[in-house]
Amino acid sequence: MYTGLSQKDVGIRAGLDPHVASPRINQYERGTHEPKLETAERLAQALGVPAAFLYTNDDLLAKVLLRWASLTKQQKRELVKLIEAVPEK
Repeated sequence: MYTGLSQKDVGIRAGLDPHVASPRINQYERGTHEPKLETAERLAQALGVPAAFLYTNDDLLAKVLLRWASLTKQQKRELVKLIEAVPEK
């Protein structure tokens, strides 16, 4: 995951025109505009995070999403089994 990147750098890494990259990322961050799914996926890739991470406002879910990519397939299966074993309310 990239940290310390400017809004312009993030936008350029995601394939946005350098002249509009910074203002466009700023609008996404403030919620003035929402990126199309394709753009969000490129932004997530540029940041090294899953696209779902960009949409969650739940800090605990964000932590899970960040770790998910580093898990092996077996670890993912075990985590899903653990979650499924928790009784629903």
